[in-house]
Order: sequence, then C-alpha cells, then structure tokens
Amino acid sequence: MTIILRIVLAIIGMVIIWLGLNVGLGGIATLGWQGPSDFFTVTDNAAFAVQDNHVRFIGGVWLGVGILFVTGAILLHRLSNVLKALIIMVFIGGLARLSIADPELLLSAKIAPSLIAELIIFPAIGLWIYHATRKASDA
Repeated sequence: MTIILRIVLAIIGMVIIWLGLNVGLGGIATLGWQGPSDFFTVTDNAAFAVQDNHVRFIGGVWLGVGILFVTGAILLHRLSNVLKALIIMVFIGGLARLSIADPELLLSAKIAPSLIAELIIFPAIGLWIYHATRKASDA
C-alpha cells in the first residue's frame, strides 16, 4: 500500500512545484498558469516591487515544499517526519484562508476545493503517512 502513498505524494509534490514556479517566477501577477493574471493595476511601482519580491520568495518556499514532497515519495521512511511537518504547514495555511471571513468566497468553486484539500485531505494523508511508516518501523 505504500506504493500508492508514494504515488500520491509524488503527484502532490509535482502540483506544488508547478504552483511554486508559477508564483516564484511570476510574482503577484504569476505566470498565468492558473488563469488570467490581469486582475490588478499597479498604482505605486516601488511598493509593488517590494511586495512582488516578497511573493516571489513565498513562491520559492512553496517550490521547496513541492520538492520535499517528491523527495519524500522516494525516501518515505527517512523523510516521514518532514512530510508530517509539511502536512501541518499546509493545514495551517488552510486555516489562514479562513481569516478572510467571507463564506461566499470560501465556498466558491475557485477556493473550496483547495480549502477542502488543505483542511481535510492533507491531514488524512498525514495520518496515512503516520500509519504507513509506523507499521514498517514496528516490524
């Protein structure tokens, strides 16, 4: 059953890498891989450049998270604690989405799938990792 877990982790990692590159290389506007990127107008170029650079950093961090998921798919038992920490980070990110306090947006088709993944699916995968790696170490 760990082969399925490894495949799931690799797919998750590849998706996160794709998202990290989209933001890390594209900044606030992104590279447009998730849809149109003409959703704002810059009114202060200097302030935008600073914030855009911060967002590129966050995209790079997300890219690193994706690389760790893919590496964890390969080195599941060795990186199980790292994977569980990443799962917790994604869960916390999902909780941060709730700070917008806009139920209509949170339940929209553009946000709800991500929120469900972050608050339900990722923790379930964390439990799967826990059980898969615990059984192997108990044997």
